[in-house]
Amino acid sequence: MTARFEGTADYVATDDLTIAVNAAVTLERPLLVKGEPGTGKTELAKQVASALGLKMIEWNIKSTTRAQQGLYEYDAVSRLRDSQLGDERVNDVRNYIKKGKLWQAFEADEKVVLLIDEIDKADIEFPNDLLQELDKMEFHVYETGETIRAKHRPIVIITSNNEKELPDAFLRRCFFHYIRFPDEATMRRIVEVHHPGIKEALLTTALTQFYEIRETQGLKKKPSTSEVLDWLKLLLTEDLDAEDLKRDGVNALPKLHGALLKNEQDVHLFERLAFMARAKR
Repeated sequence: MTARFEGTADYVATDDLTIAVNAAVTLERPLLVKGEPGTGKTELAKQVASALGLKMIEWNIKSTTRAQQGLYEYDAVSRLRDSQLGDERVNDVRNYIKKGKLWQAFEADEKVVLLIDEIDKADIEFPNDLLQELDKMEFHVYETGETIRAKHRPIVIITSNNEKELPDAFLRRCFFHYIRFPDEATMRRIVEVHHPGIKEALLTTALTQFYEIRETQGLKKKPSTSEVLDWLKLLLTEDLDAEDLKRDGVNALPKLHGALLKNEQDVHLFERLAFMARAKR
């Protein structure tokens, strides 16, 4: 029986997240994880693999990725070229087949964690094209006539940033979990993992400003967990304290705001807020 995931020393997993991971493992269904960018979806797969002592195979999806690439790719052009050159390699078609990430996971000698990262970046038909392979844990290689079957059913974790809707048929086959943005108590636990021993006054002031920024009306991109961790690292490196973070109406931008605000529209928004605050004086 596979050990249960309970989080790790390097990853704060909420109760509902650990329940979701273990439910997906028990049901032998892919775990579909959605949430804001920077909330630890990709890191979850790495930590599940680490906690359960399993190897991880990572398939990073791009807009040009095709489902077939996850199975295998046949290089017919190279084979044709080699045949023209009289190369003996052409006698074995296997020399021109490149194994994809699913093939690697299926042929592994022990159970692995297979991460399909940011599936929503691909074409809308991409998830449906993987339905049968993820269901049956097998696929056919037409060039060789062989069927590749999983020696051990991998733990499949699929992440999505919600850039586009996924097909219903695909969703039915997954166990779904949405990683909510951490509340302040959970964020404090996350910060303690990454910046142990941070001064309470600095942390309280920094997190207060961080959540105020996230709740600002009109913000184009809310700063994420990974960005607040970067910001705190900079504050510690610069040896700033809670007093240094204080803002007034003259400057509404937080110290080292480039770690939190990632586009000019949001910077201008805070500059306008400062101008309006000065005008009211």
